[in-house]
Amino acid sequence: MHDARMAVVLLSGGMDSAVAAAEARAQGFAVNALSLRYGQRHRAELEAAVKVAESVDAARHVMLDLDLRAFGGSALTADLPLPTHRSPGEIGSGVPATYVPARNTIFLSCALAWAESLGAYDLFIGVNALDYSGYPDCRPEFIEAFERLANVATRSGTEGGHFTVHAPLLRLTKRDIVQRGLALGVDFGMTRTCYDLSSAGLACGVCDACLLRLEGFRAAGQADPAPYRSRS
Repeated sequence: MHDARMAVVLLSGGMDSAVAAAEARAQGFAVNALSLRYGQRHRAELEAAVKVAESVDAARHVMLDLDLRAFGGSALTADLPLPTHRSPGEIGSGVPATYVPARNTIFLSCALAWAESLGAYDLFIGVNALDYSGYPDCRPEFIEAFERLANVATRSGTEGGHFTVHAPLLRLTKRDIVQRGLALGVDFGMTRTCYDLSSAGLACGVCDACLLRLEGFRAAGQADPAPYRSRS
C-alpha cells in the first residue's frame, strides 16, 4: 500500500544528511532513517546518526550492515592514504581517493528496497554537486538516472506507482546548507562529517570533508559547534 506520508532517508550522521532529514520532516514526511555500516573508517559518525534520527522523530531507524571492505578500492574502506590539507582547487579537481566505488548506487538501492517494502515512494539523500569532493554519484545526472531505474526495476514502479528521489541539497553551496539547516533547527553540534574521526568522535579538521564543512560555516558567518582535534 502506498503511504504518501512516509519516506526513507539515507542518514550518515553528517551535516548534509541531517539537513536532508530535516527537509523531509519539514515537508510532512514520516522519516524512516537508513544508516549503513559499510566498513568505513569513520564509523563514529553512526553514533551521530542515531542522535540525528532521534532529533527528527524518525518513525524507525535501521542500521544496516554491508561491509564494503571486501571490495576495498577507497581510502575509506581500505588501508590507503587519506587526502588531507588540500586546497579548494585540489578538492574540486578529479575523483578523490575517498570515493567508494558505487557507494550511492548501493545505498539508494537499499533505501529503495526498504521503501518498496514499506509502501513508500519517496527517498531522500543529502548529496551535493557544488561544494563537494568530485564524486560522480553526487551529480544531478546520477540522481535522475537512479530515479528512472527505480521506476522500471521494481514491482511498485511497474504497477502504477512512482518513486521520487529527493536531493534537496543538490544545488546548494555549503554556506547555503548551513543556513538552511539552521533555519530548520538542525543541531549541527550532534553531526559528524569527518573522514578520520577519533574514537571519541573528534573531527580531524584537515580531511576534505572537514575543510569543506568548516569553510561552509565560515562563509555563513557561523561557528561550527562540532568538536575538532584541530581546525584548519
